[in-house]
Amino acid sequence: MSDTAIASSPAIAIIGGGPAGLMAAEVLAQAGLAVDVYDAMPSVGRKFLLAGVGGMNITHSEPLAPFLSRYGEREHEVGQLLADFGPDALCDWIHGLGIATFVGSSGRVFPTDMKAAPLLRAWLHRLKGMGVRIHVRHRWLGWTADGSLRLATADGEKHCKASATVLALGGASWPRLGSDGAWQPLLAAQGVGIAPLRPANCGFEVAWSQHFREKFAGAPLKSVVLSFADGSGKEYRKQGEFVISDAGVEGSLIYAHAAALREQVARQGHATIHIDLAPGRDLARVQAEVAHPRGSRSLSSHLQSKLGITGVKAGLLRECLSKEAYNDMALLAQGIKALPITLGEPRPLAEAISTAGGVRFEALDRGLMLRQLPGVFCAGEMLDWEAPTGGYLLSACFASGRKAGQGVLDWLGRAG
Repeated sequence: MSDTAIASSPAIAIIGGGPAGLMAAEVLAQAGLAVDVYDAMPSVGRKFLLAGVGGMNITHSEPLAPFLSRYGEREHEVGQLLADFGPDALCDWIHGLGIATFVGSSGRVFPTDMKAAPLLRAWLHRLKGMGVRIHVRHRWLGWTADGSLRLATADGEKHCKASATVLALGGASWPRLGSDGAWQPLLAAQGVGIAPLRPANCGFEVAWSQHFREKFAGAPLKSVVLSFADGSGKEYRKQGEFVISDAGVEGSLIYAHAAALREQVARQGHATIHIDLAPGRDLARVQAEVAHPRGSRSLSSHLQSKLGITGVKAGLLRECLSKEAYNDMALLAQGIKALPITLGEPRPLAEAISTAGGVRFEALDRGLMLRQLPGVFCAGEMLDWEAPTGGYLLSACFASGRKAGQGVLDWLGRAG
């Protein structure tokens, strides 16, 4: 690979063209600075577009206190980011792009057409009008001895001297979309504190029988309640749905508790969740319905008639209860109300929706500049925080990008 040079300029370099990087670019361009965005992929915003395939959930409408609690151990740090650009400000910003939003029945906020592409197109049009230059197929390789950025391109390695750099390289989930975690050794070599990357909003492995896997993989388990207790005795309980996968379980109800479940698996090698298959009925009623004389009907027909237990719910009962328990009406009723499922390891990081771990906040100043590397800022999912799905991930990515952009302006002594 030959070495050629990009002409040195006072431009700010943004490495990564996801929501955090593009938001940092907007803040800087609004202040009149020249901005170059570099992305390794053939186009920017690829994971953002994927997130919008099933409906672009941009943020959440719940009050700020419960909103912030979704960030767990990093509630304080993420709260400082959202103080300057919270859910309401994000919605106003989206409206400024000509994209209307609505609040769904779950409290989640969506663009009215539920799609990410129109929002991204409008945003890129605005950035282009501000003079932001976007360079695709430019993979960041680190720094040269003189501090220039090393960029791998189709024409060979190029070097760029930037006035400041914002790294917005994502975590390591969905690496085919560009976030592969390759930045970790580059920053670690510079003495930057990094928490190990782990899967977040992920599925978990379950040792299903071959019969159950073949019959029910891909089936959604709807209108159930998941509960479990973590190692400290904290109780978790939430109603929703999840999906039986070929490897185990996945889906929104699993993702909502993935962080706690992941930690429990790490401590003891497994985690046990309990599923209430009939949340509208208490145990006494379920016991009465199960024990009701069924005549010539089979037990499966009886459960369907009395409790609506059919399909994957019926299959799950047979899978998770012993033959003896399934045929003992008292134990069967208990299983319907609290069916135990043992979870093994989280599914691989590359399959996860998002990433836990990353650049520790302790390695950053208040403007998200790396203490070890003056003039280098970090934003987005590569920071050490996590949150469940529901709009919390994108909200923090946008807010951190904005904070990093303002941090660059402060460091350069420019007004925001």
